[in-house]
Amino acid sequence: MAKIKHHNFLNTVHEVFTDAKQEGVLHLYAEGDSFSGRKIKVKNRDLFHFGTTGYLGLEQDQRLKKASIQAIENYGTQFPLSKSYISNPLYRELEELVTAMYQAPVIITKNSTLGHLGVIPSAVDDNDVIILDHQVHWSVQNAAKMLKTRSVPIEMIRHNNLEMLEDKLKKYTHSKRHIWYMADGIYSMYGDFAPVNDLMELGKKYPQLRFYFDDVHGMSWVGKNGTGYVLSKLKELPPNVLLFGTLSKTFGASGALLACSDMELYQKIKTFGGPLTFSAQLEPASVAAAIASAKIHLSKDIYELQGELKERIDCFNAFLASTDLPLIDHNESPVFYIGTGMPKTGYNFVNRLMNEGFYVNLGIFPAVPVKNTGVRITISRHNQKEEIKALVAAMEYHYPKALKETQTTPERVFHAFNLAPKTTSGNISNDGLRIDIKKTIKEVDKGLWNSRMAGQGAYDWEGLKFLENVFQDNHVKEFNWDFRYVVIKDEQDKIILTTFLTHALWKDDMLANENVSRAIETQRLEDPYHLTSMVVSIGSLFTEGDHLYWDGNHPKANAAINNLIRIMEDLQREFDAKMIVLRDFEKETPWHRNLQGHGFVRVQMPNSCIVNLTDVVDLQDYLNKLSSRNRKHYRKDIKPYLEKVQVKVVQKTTRFELVQIKKLYGSVHGNNQGLNTFPFPEKLFSEMNVHPQWEFITVYPLGKPETIIGVMLCYKNSGQVYVPAFIGMDYDRLRDFSTYRLLLLMTIDRAIELGYQKIDMGMTASFEKKKLGAQVIEKYAYLQTADNYALELLGIMEGQ
Repeated sequence: MAKIKHHNFLNTVHEVFTDAKQEGVLHLYAEGDSFSGRKIKVKNRDLFHFGTTGYLGLEQDQRLKKASIQAIENYGTQFPLSKSYISNPLYRELEELVTAMYQAPVIITKNSTLGHLGVIPSAVDDNDVIILDHQVHWSVQNAAKMLKTRSVPIEMIRHNNLEMLEDKLKKYTHSKRHIWYMADGIYSMYGDFAPVNDLMELGKKYPQLRFYFDDVHGMSWVGKNGTGYVLSKLKELPPNVLLFGTLSKTFGASGALLACSDMELYQKIKTFGGPLTFSAQLEPASVAAAIASAKIHLSKDIYELQGELKERIDCFNAFLASTDLPLIDHNESPVFYIGTGMPKTGYNFVNRLMNEGFYVNLGIFPAVPVKNTGVRITISRHNQKEEIKALVAAMEYHYPKALKETQTTPERVFHAFNLAPKTTSGNISNDGLRIDIKKTIKEVDKGLWNSRMAGQGAYDWEGLKFLENVFQDNHVKEFNWDFRYVVIKDEQDKIILTTFLTHALWKDDMLANENVSRAIETQRLEDPYHLTSMVVSIGSLFTEGDHLYWDGNHPKANAAINNLIRIMEDLQREFDAKMIVLRDFEKETPWHRNLQGHGFVRVQMPNSCIVNLTDVVDLQDYLNKLSSRNRKHYRKDIKPYLEKVQVKVVQKTTRFELVQIKKLYGSVHGNNQGLNTFPFPEKLFSEMNVHPQWEFITVYPLGKPETIIGVMLCYKNSGQVYVPAFIGMDYDRLRDFSTYRLLLLMTIDRAIELGYQKIDMGMTASFEKKKLGAQVIEKYAYLQTADNYALELLGIMEGQ
C-alpha cells in the first residue's frame, strides 16, 4: 500500500467538530438575560448546569461581583499598557495575595495558554529535553513544540506510565542539563490525577529532573488556601517544580498564574517571557475579582466552600455506584466521564439528557480518541442533591436507549475504554442480513468473488491465493498476515457488500513525513518493532485500489456498513489490534457521516491513478490522444532515452535476474522512507516468478542485456486490469536513462499489447503519471485508533 499522507490536524478537528455541531451538541449559545450558575438556558430550555469549570461557584459570589463593578468605575474597562512598562494599580495587591497563598513567588498571566507560550521557552534551555505525558493539555504541548526550532528534543510517554518515563530519564541523564517532565495535575476529561508523590521520588533519583505541572483543574476546590491538587501533595513548592494555576475556572475571575520557588529562574521568566511581555494585561475588573477571590482563599471560607463541594461529589459518586454506567475513572475530583464509545452514541445521549433538562459536556476528539467519546459531567456547589439524583436517574434510563438507537452495546463501550463489562447484553441484531466470513480465499466461490472484485487490483481470486501463500508461514511477525473474506447478503441471497480484511503489523510512522521516519528508523536499529502496531484493515499493505464492493442503492446498504464495522471491531478485540483502517474512499462518499459517527477520523491518502485504454489501438495511438503539453513531455523527457535501452517482458526470470530484481526493489524501498513500510518476504519474488499472472517489465542499457537497471512488477487481473504493483530501480543510473518514466511508458505499451482496457497505476508519483495521461483521483482512509498516543507522538516529532 502506498503511504497515507500525514493528515492535516486542523482539517480533521474541523470535520469532527462540524459533525458534533450539526448534531446540536457543540458550539451552542447560552440564552437569557441573567445566569445563576445552577441553571443554563439553551435552545429556549432551562437546563440544570452540569458542564461548568467553576466548581466552587465563585463566579457568582457577590464579593467578586462588587469588586469588579467598583474597579470599572475607578479604572475603566481596560488598562491599555504593557505590563513591562506599568501595571494597573490593582496588580501589586493581587500578586502579593497570590504569593501569600502559594508561599512562593508568582507571575500573573493573561491566561494559561499564553502563559505556557511565555514560560516554557523561557524556562527550558537549549541543552534540555522535554518529556510530555501524552494526555497533558493541548496548550502545554503546543508551547513545547516551539522549542523544536531550537533543536530541543521532545519526547512523549503514555499517560502516567512511570516505567516509560524512567526509560526516557535513563536515555538523557548523561547528555542533558535538565530533563523536563510536563503533565497535568488533574486531567480535564477523565478527572484523574498525576502520581505526584511517585514523581517526586523519581526526582530524588534523577537530580536533573524538573517538573512542569498544569494544575488549572485542581485549583481552589482542593489544597491549603485552595492552591490545588499538586501542592496538596507537595505541601510546599520545591525548586525543581514549576506550577501553573488559573484565576479563571474555579477561582472565579480571569487570568492564570505561575508559581516558581527558584528565584533565578523566576527572574528570568518574569523579565521577558515572550507573551508575558507583549500580551495585554488583565482588565481592572478581572484583577479586582481575583483580589476578592484571593482573600477568600486566604480565609477559612475556602475550606467551607471545599467541604460543600465535596458533599456534592460524594453524593454523585454514591448515586453512580448503584448503576452500571461506565464511569471511566473513579476519583474524588469534580470531573466525571461516562463513556459512550462512538461519537454518534455520545450525540444521542447528550441530546437525550438535554431533553430531560440537564446540560452536560461532550468529550470528543482531539481531547480524547474519537472512539473514546463520552459525556463529561462536572459537579459544582451550584448543583443541589435533588438534581444530582435526577441526573443519575436520567442517565441510567437513557444510556441503554442511546446505545440501542445507535446500534451498539455496553460490551463495545467497555472494550473501547479497556474496562471489564459489568453486564452482558447479547449481540446486536444483524438486521436480517446473512454474513459469511471465511479465513481463506480457497473457501470462497471463485466466480462469486471475481464477479464483484475482479478488475480492481491484484486481489482477484487468484491474486489473493497468491498473497496467502506469500504472507503466511514466515519466520517474522511482519510477514505473517491473517486474512478474512466478508460477504454480506440480504434474505434473498443478493450480495450487498464484499471485501477482504487483513490483520498485520504496520509501522506507525507510515502516517508521518520522511524526517520523522528517518528519526524513528535510527531507533529501530536497536528495537526493530519500535512504534509499530497491529492493524485490522480493509485490503492490505501489498494491494492498492478499491477493495470494497458495496451496493449503495440496496435498502439495507447502511445496515451492511454497520455490520462490517462490527466485524472489524470484533477482529480488533480478538487480535488485540491497535487500529482499524477503512481505505480507498473518494472524498464525497455516503460512508462519511456513518464512519465519523462510529469513531473514525478521515485522513487523505496519496492520489490514485488510473489509465483508461478504451478504444486505444497501439502506443502511438495512445500518445496521439495525449494533450499537446503531455506529448511535448514525451518527446523531450522520454523518447530520447528509448534509444539508450532495451526493454524485455519476462514471464519467468533466471536466478541471476531474480537476484537483480530483488536488489532493485530493495533500493527503491530503502530510499523511500516517505513510503515507510516493512519490506516484503524473500519468497515474494520467487512466488511471482512462477505465477502465471505475474510478469516483469525489465529495462537494460543497450548492449548490456545482463544488467537490469529498472523493473516493473506487474499483475494481470483476470483479463480486466493491468496492475504495475511495484517498481525497482538503480538510483545511480536514474538520470542517465530516465528509468522511471521509461517504465511508466512501457507499462502502458504492455497493457495495450495484452488488450487491457484499464491500468491501475497505484498511488505514488501522481504528477509523473498524469503527464502520461493518467486520471488522478483523490483518495481517503478512515482510522479508528485505540488511543491517540502514536498520532500525538508523531505530531510532536514533526519538524524535529
